[in-house]
Amino acid sequence: MTVIAETLATIKSYRQHNDTPPSSQLRRLGLIYSSYRLLINVVYLVLAYAALSNDSASLLPSLLQQTALIFYLLLSLVLLGLFYVVPKRPQRQLGFGLVVDIIILSVLLYSSGAPDLQLTLLYMVVVAASFMLLPGSQALVITLLAIIFVIYQQFFYAISNSLSLANLGDALLMSASFLVVGFLSWTVSQRLLQVEKISAQQAKEVERLNDINQEVISQMVNGVVVLNRQRIVLANHAAYQLLGIAEHENKPLQYFLQQLSTLHASLLKRYLAVAIGESSTFIYELPTTINASIVARLRVQITPLKDNSQLVILEDLRREQAGAQQLKLASLGQLTASIAHEIRNPLAAISQASQLLIEEVDEALSLENDTASSLTSLASPVDTSNHELYKMIFTQTKRVNRIIEDVLKLSRRQPPNKQSIALDHWLAEFITNHFSDHDVFLSGTVQTAILFDTHQLEQILINLIKNGLRYSSLSHPHAYVEVEIYTSLNDVIIDILDNGAGVKADDIEHLFEPFFTTDKAGTGLGLYLSQAFTEANQARLVYVAEHKKTCFRLIIPAVSSA
Repeated sequence: MTVIAETLATIKSYRQHNDTPPSSQLRRLGLIYSSYRLLINVVYLVLAYAALSNDSASLLPSLLQQTALIFYLLLSLVLLGLFYVVPKRPQRQLGFGLVVDIIILSVLLYSSGAPDLQLTLLYMVVVAASFMLLPGSQALVITLLAIIFVIYQQFFYAISNSLSLANLGDALLMSASFLVVGFLSWTVSQRLLQVEKISAQQAKEVERLNDINQEVISQMVNGVVVLNRQRIVLANHAAYQLLGIAEHENKPLQYFLQQLSTLHASLLKRYLAVAIGESSTFIYELPTTINASIVARLRVQITPLKDNSQLVILEDLRREQAGAQQLKLASLGQLTASIAHEIRNPLAAISQASQLLIEEVDEALSLENDTASSLTSLASPVDTSNHELYKMIFTQTKRVNRIIEDVLKLSRRQPPNKQSIALDHWLAEFITNHFSDHDVFLSGTVQTAILFDTHQLEQILINLIKNGLRYSSLSHPHAYVEVEIYTSLNDVIIDILDNGAGVKADDIEHLFEPFFTTDKAGTGLGLYLSQAFTEANQARLVYVAEHKKTCFRLIIPAVSSA
């Protein structure tokens, strides 16, 4: 009895956490156990009828067995039906059913008169099921109930018959085996529950990491595509944008592959030319049908994966060009800052001297024209034939000074201080402040904001609009400039349009080179500075020769709404 008490204490201490399967799983297990109970009941009922017909001397025990089994059969049907009718309380139904199992088995054991191997096995199934399916306290109650019925039914049996020490010893051994089976069943069930919990946690962690990976990939500025030869596995939002493919949520990924083979056949051909397991990196020039003025070139990097698929990274070279532009401007700034300082001092002396000479010639000319002055004959002779040369010197010194000022702007330029700009309102206010006396018309609208240095954007637009007004006035008496804004894919477009003669085909390739100009009064740095400011803000400034008007296009990435 001491061993039994110690085993009970051990089981009770282990079951203090009340670890049981979840309700949905309990219901499924309850249905399986109720079906098992019904099957065992039917088998025992058949055996009882067979025993009754073959052995008429054991009429009373067989009659008791029949009564218990018929009641058990009806109750088994009711318990099985309850799992379908009342699915929300499986634990109570299981507990009640297991108690009924112990009582019926005890009645059958009493009717048999001695411990029976078949009944012992059925007892052990009930005890094992209670420790697997019920909380610790309920499982202990059912186990103790089974032990009490097994031991004390021997005493009740001894009242009507003789007490057998052998049967009592078997009953005690059976009771001890109940505790051992219960403990082992609980240990196995706890291990299984622990494994299931760990598996569920790992599944949740994998799902969480997968969600994080999907979110990170969707927010990447580089395009990410995973291909398994003729099957596409993954394509993020940036890949659609960079390749100019319309993104549709209700269309499968194979639609992306179809559009890729249609719009970018050369890219797909180069991809297929890369052998499985090999890496490759190349520059891909976007076809003009994909609006190459938005993103002209992509760096394509192909990396093999372990499952024989391939990871394709699409990188917009605009960001790399912006970084290179920053380095180039920093180097140029260090050089020009020192040179400009040395040039401005003698230039200022030349400008001042030419201005004094012009004033002296102007005074001499005014004295010659003043016939009433008596001091004419006393005035020292002044050579007025170089008057135009003096003016030319002064004009050119001013032009050189403007060049120096533009170069100094370039050298002093700090990294852009990007701010979110609502372009509709900002452009309307900009035109009012800077071009209220000129015909500058704003059209179009955009819903997305942009990130740009406001001061640099002002300098770019002032330069482009002034150029448009100047060249438009050379072709038409009524000079005007149109500013159109709209969106294309994931970019905001600003078109500066004028009705001038446009740029000659031979001059287009030199248009953004420093000191290149077709205007004798120009410095040749306006467009160069504008493009430098644009690229520093990860945008692009291009001349659109195909447009029916003279069109300079500013392409700025829109701020993502995600």
